[in-house]
Amino acid sequence: MLSIGYKKILGFLWVLSTIMLAACSSPPEMTSPENQVPTTVAGPDSPLYVIGPGDTLNVFVWGDSELSTQVVVRPDGMITTPLVEDLPASGKTPTELARTLEAKLSKFVKSPKVTVSVTEFVGRYTEQVRVVGQASQPQSINYRDGMTLLDVIIAVGGLTDFAAGNKAKVVRKVNGKTTEYRVRLDDLIRDGDISANVKMMPGDVLIIPETWF
Repeated sequence: MLSIGYKKILGFLWVLSTIMLAACSSPPEMTSPENQVPTTVAGPDSPLYVIGPGDTLNVFVWGDSELSTQVVVRPDGMITTPLVEDLPASGKTPTELARTLEAKLSKFVKSPKVTVSVTEFVGRYTEQVRVVGQASQPQSINYRDGMTLLDVIIAVGGLTDFAAGNKAKVVRKVNGKTTEYRVRLDDLIRDGDISANVKMMPGDVLIIPETWF
């Protein structure tokens, strides 16, 4: 017969193994505060880039080097290419602009095939991420696909000594409705809490308030 002490040890090991198996099979679900920036938003996960004033475009017409060119979008949003003058480019995706150019060039060239690529990005002002308040260098930043809160903070040179990082908020417009979300900059930057590194969206405004001692 097993001694009472040995039975206790076996019982303890059985309980411990049961707890460990349960933890591995069904990890606790992490929930976010209601006012935290959501990891996903309504609409496409990867917004298409929209051309804006100041962007540099490479216009390539297949089989016709004389019509291929590189242009900068003017402040009025227009571009001029060989055979096509004052064509609106701002507000279009590169693919949309390419189809428009094909339609314009079809008057002069049989079945033109055009590819438009953006080589230097500025983007429309409404698509930029703006940072105000207690950032080292408050500014507007060109949005990039996959941009996160940490990317934004690095771009503005971090926070000032007077920043209340965990009281910062992101102002976002979704489907015409403006919503404010709390973000935790101190937890992200000073404590390395990667769960606070949320996804940014075009047009977001990050507001970093000043701390009160």
